[in-house]
Amino acid sequence: MSQEVLTRETNRRQLQQIIAGLSDGVILLELDQSILWANEAALAMHGVSRIGELGANADEYAKRFSLRYRNNHMVPPENYPISRVARCEVFSDVLIEVFTVDDPERVWVHSVRSMVLTDREGQPESLVLIMSDVTDWANAELRFEKTFNANPAPAVICRLSDLRYIKVNPGFLEMTGYTRDQVIGTSAYEIDIFEQAEKRDLAIQRLRDVATIPQMQAELRLPDGSSKQVIVAGQPLLLNDEQCMLFSFVDVELRRRAEVALRQSEERFATAFRLTPVPILICTADDQQIMDVNQAFLDSLAYTSDDVLGKTVTQLDFIDDDGARNRLLTALAKSSRVDRVDLRVRKRDADLLECAVSADTVNIHDVPCYLLVLMDITERKRTELELVSAIEEVMKDASWFSRTLIEKLANVKKINSPQLPSVSFTDLTARERDVLGLICEGLADKEIAARLKLAPNTVRNHVATVYSKLDVHSRSEAIVWARERGLFSGEWRTKGQR
Repeated sequence: MSQEVLTRETNRRQLQQIIAGLSDGVILLELDQSILWANEAALAMHGVSRIGELGANADEYAKRFSLRYRNNHMVPPENYPISRVARCEVFSDVLIEVFTVDDPERVWVHSVRSMVLTDREGQPESLVLIMSDVTDWANAELRFEKTFNANPAPAVICRLSDLRYIKVNPGFLEMTGYTRDQVIGTSAYEIDIFEQAEKRDLAIQRLRDVATIPQMQAELRLPDGSSKQVIVAGQPLLLNDEQCMLFSFVDVELRRRAEVALRQSEERFATAFRLTPVPILICTADDQQIMDVNQAFLDSLAYTSDDVLGKTVTQLDFIDDDGARNRLLTALAKSSRVDRVDLRVRKRDADLLECAVSADTVNIHDVPCYLLVLMDITERKRTELELVSAIEEVMKDASWFSRTLIEKLANVKKINSPQLPSVSFTDLTARERDVLGLICEGLADKEIAARLKLAPNTVRNHVATVYSKLDVHSRSEAIVWARERGLFSGEWRTKGQR
């Protein structure tokens, strides 16, 4: 063995002894790409215990292990670090995922660099791969990446060394309409999230100090030129050994629009409430304390605001009948609304008004309230009473009225009875009126047929037609309908027989 070869082998043994105990993995290769030696750390990083399990050379290594970049793209065998160093390439910090062909679920992450050792004449003598196991770091980074992307709150990460965005999650892209390429690598000066912030100077100072930036309202400029109201906060973090700032956002644009719509709605309600000529009162639902009344209420009942506001409906005592007031409030508590209940309302000077009161339950500043609308029907009531009184006076002696006119007067008298059907007795034919009269006398269909000398089927048809026109469903309902209208009394039948 020549002295040169002996010296080279001695140097290799010394090199192996030096690196055997290192925590970094080291693989030595011959110039012909054969694997000469590997330390324990390198074997452990490949899940093997003997050098032979790595393969005899770079080609066999590629058959036993698959490599993948961190972007999930597979590494072609010719670009494996072991193949590159075999071509005497020098490189550093190549980050790859390594797994055996037989067990792709077990994955290591290596950070690999290469060295080419030369002899005295500068010619390549030994090839070295040096690798660090960064699996734990990569898994932690992967967990962070997944958490960051899955976070529903919009967020971006800015690298503080050059103030460029290095990460953005889907929430931010969805909120703003930016694409990932429009954000990643972009300067914080181009997408200035504090451009319209309410505490911009504080945010900039905290950014310089690498300190937490408290929540503040800002107006974020969007790619289409519009803007959006957001709440933004910043939190320092260390990412890949670099100082960064995590910015998280809350989209308050929908809330702002809702607030504007609510304010506009309240303004419209306030305007209508103030200007409507119908008296309106608003009170709380729980204790009926009066919160507001409109000018029409004050004018109609002769009150001032000081007389009314702050008192309860009971204390103001403007509803003349305590029982009617209690029934109104009970009905409101039970069904949330009432429609056109006739009540007497007392003015401040004790005069009484006849009112039709409608009420509903509304929420004002999240407080359940009753809204009472009072329609003054005093004149209408007075007119109707006078009309009914005149009709009753005339009908005391109606012998000289025609039968049709008396029936129409009777219908006018009953005009204020909303429970009565609107059909008139005169809507029946003469034969149908005869049949109804005999029903009111208590006769059965056969008896009616004998009295009127009609066939029983004909009588049944007439009875069905009468039920349909009167909107009743039985003889008893037909009799009640006729009696409520004062039809077929003894006096009427006598007059009808004249």
